[in-house]
Amino acid sequence: MDTSKHTLATLFEQLGMPADEASIENFIARHSPLPAEIALQDAPFWSDAQSNFLEEGLEDDSDWAEVIDELDALMRH
Repeated sequence: MDTSKHTLATLFEQLGMPADEASIENFIARHSPLPAEIALQDAPFWSDAQSNFLEEGLEDDSDWAEVIDELDALMRH
């Protein structure tokens, strides 16, 4: 079982996206603010696989849930 602390960088890596700080900041700036009525995993910019990963991480309250919530909060500003 993976017990390491996940970060935004490891989440972006898991999603198959560039994970350096500038790429993460650019992604958030490009796609924010996410409207309140759209769940993070339902946003149109995710692939099906990315959306499923985010949804399962939240539904299962997995060890990814905290960093997914962090990304969600950053996307709302």
